[in-house]
Amino acid sequence: MATSTKPVIPPADLESFLAHLQSSNRILALLGAGLSASSGLPTFRGAGGLWRNHEATMLATPEAFEADPGLVWQFYSYRRHMALHAKPNKAHYALAELAKKKEGFVTLSQNVDGLSPRAGHPASKLHLLHGSLFEVRCTGFYCDFSEQDNFTDPIVPALAIPTDGHQPEPAASDKTGAEAARSLYAAMNMGNKGWQELDISDASIPLPQIPLRDLPHCPKCKHGLLRPGVVWFGERLPLDTLGAVDDFIETPEKIDLIMVIGTSAKVYPAAGYVDIAREKGARVAVVNMDKSDIPGRGSGGMRPEDWFFEGDAGVIVPEILRSVIGEI
Repeated sequence: MATSTKPVIPPADLESFLAHLQSSNRILALLGAGLSASSGLPTFRGAGGLWRNHEATMLATPEAFEADPGLVWQFYSYRRHMALHAKPNKAHYALAELAKKKEGFVTLSQNVDGLSPRAGHPASKLHLLHGSLFEVRCTGFYCDFSEQDNFTDPIVPALAIPTDGHQPEPAASDKTGAEAARSLYAAMNMGNKGWQELDISDASIPLPQIPLRDLPHCPKCKHGLLRPGVVWFGERLPLDTLGAVDDFIETPEKIDLIMVIGTSAKVYPAAGYVDIAREKGARVAVVNMDKSDIPGRGSGGMRPEDWFFEGDAGVIVPEILRSVIGEI
């Protein structure tokens, strides 16, 4: 007897969401690392949260940079390299198109990988909460040097990815993007018969010690170390970004829809935005691989009028936005 396959998106949910989307004027989107997982970038969440034997979050602090700037720069140089060789997926392009078609659509992204800008997402409607891998700034106390859109890879020769290694075997199953990241490495090196880049996220691969003199230094003051232009744990979030989103939220008009894509949105300020948007009339649409990732803190979880689309954002987002943006 033939068996029917369950659709990726339940038709009734898709129909009701499309009707609401088409009538929505003011929309807020919160984006997280899950958006970029199908582009081959690891999320560094859950079981995939290690880089070598280090908790990725422990490398993302001012204290870690002060203690071992070489190791921290190797971590971020690896992430820059991966992001530059990845491509925006259909979800990035779909959200960029929605921003062009819906005047009242604003996006707050927690991602630092640069894929949304590369997909053509209008800068005026894209606010980066955690900065960018491709911004650098001087750590010198009296120096104010910063640079946007630094795509040099490697940023200094000493941070080049070592070659002539072997790729590790990917896990049988994975939802963090780590397996996709390894596959991306393999694809990047298929044309190079005589050499192969080492996957330095694997702790079994020796990692060279880089002298301080060979790390990126400030071209303005000449002596200060450059650091990645991302917001580290313990640092203040960018006030201009928070202000722009607050201005959107605090206008008298109601908010029609808040989309939470690839993030649990359980911590400040994302959780607060979900709750405030609800108070201003918004319905909530979640796209996430993990059904237990319910956004918000004081909102009591998902409500009957909300939507939870479980699965890969790269597949689901273009489908649920198609009636407004067309085919991607």
